[in-house]
Order: sequence, then structure tokens, then C-alpha cells
Amino acid sequence: MLFLPVSDDSPRRRVPAVTYGLVALCVLVFLWQLDQGARAQQAIALAYGMVPAVLFGEAELPRHLQLVPAWATLVTSMFLHGGWLHLIGNMVYLWLFGRGVEGALGAARYLVFYLLCGIAAGLTQAIIDPASELPMLGASGAIAGTLGGYLVLYPRGNVVLFIWIIILVRFVTVPAVLLLGLWFLMQLVSGLVAAPGEGGVAFWAHVGGFVLGALLVPVFRRPDVAMLQPRRSRPFAAAPPRRRGPWG
Repeated sequence: MLFLPVSDDSPRRRVPAVTYGLVALCVLVFLWQLDQGARAQQAIALAYGMVPAVLFGEAELPRHLQLVPAWATLVTSMFLHGGWLHLIGNMVYLWLFGRGVEGALGAARYLVFYLLCGIAAGLTQAIIDPASELPMLGASGAIAGTLGGYLVLYPRGNVVLFIWIIILVRFVTVPAVLLLGLWFLMQLVSGLVAAPGEGGVAFWAHVGGFVLGALLVPVFRRPDVAMLQPRRSRPFAAAPPRRRGPWG
């Protein structure tokens, strides 16, 4: 079963250079990770990933892995990923939802917004599980902030989902408030039921990033951009038919 957002109806004001740049940077960093050996990849994750116990001074990395200050890993960890699926899933969401939010904030403010959400996400995860010695990697906390901002800006917007269930393939238009609201609820419930110290998905980072993104958008948006913007397309409509070529 696969559900993947592929397009939305948010307004396009200008080329989202920061969004495209962040996607490109994450891909380049991941390719650099892959170019290292397995042992070096583990060292990179520890040196540049956010380790809560190290961040709060409860543990210390070996000297050869102390390449950046512990606080700086709240930023460096955003650009590392643990595998192709991790990278692709994050980049699809960043590419799709980042364009609309960047257009509403402007390039410079969106970059600051994105980094602040990522830092808040990492801090939230670290505060919830301060003794963890597992490195947190990935852009998902910052992207969660983008999702929170998108929901405040375009709650009546619609997103086209690609759905693949065994042999069933469909494109379905769903309300953004439904998609993102359910996503946030899943992160919150998963965070509440997950045992502290477990590896895997950093659910509380997603929650923290999403909440801060929703709170920051009213402050960071451009003066001419309204919040709670009106609907631009019909929800639950079938995907538009393919245009025919010149030969029918």
C-alpha cells in the first residue's frame, strides 16, 4: 500500500529557489554519505547527527568524532538521511509543500523558518528522551514545520494523492486539512505510545516541528499574504484527464 502526495493547488508566486536548493543539498549530502564505507557512514551519523545525551552533556563522543559542537548537530542532522526511502519520502513532502510556504514567506524568511522548525524539532525529541544515545537524522522535523505552516496558510487547499493498493492505482484529490491533520494526529499518537529509548522514527520531532511551524507562519508570512486562504479546487474530485497529443 502506497499513499504519496504528487501535487497541490497552492498559488505559485515565484520560483521556490530555497525549496529546490534544500532538496538538492539533502540529495548531495546523501550521495556523499553513500560514497563512504559502512564504518564511515556510522561515524558520520554519530558526528553530525543529533544525539540527545551528547547534546545535554550526559555522554561524550570519542574525540575523533567531535567534529562540530553538540549544539550545531541540531542543524547538521537535518541534512543527513538513513536510506533511500527516508530521503525520497522527505524530499517529496519538502518539494510539494515547501513551494507553497516559501511563496507565502519569501525566500530568506522561509530559510530561517525552515531552520528554526528543524532546530525546535530536534530539541523536542531530545527533551522527551534526553538519555538517548542514538543519533537523530533527517529533514523530517523541519519539513513537519513546513506542513504546519502550510495548514495555517491553506487549510481549504487540496492535495492530489497517488494511491497504490496491490493492483489498484488511483489519483485522488483530498483536502489538505484532512491529510495534514491525520498526519499530525498519527505522529502525536505514535509518540505517546512509543517506549522511550526505542530507535526508529522521531515522532516527537515531527510534533514539535509541526506546532512551531503553525505558530511561526503568522509572523513570517509576507504582509500581502493572507492566512486561511480560500479553496481553489474541489476536494475528492477525480484527477484531470490526460491531454491528448496532436495525433488524438
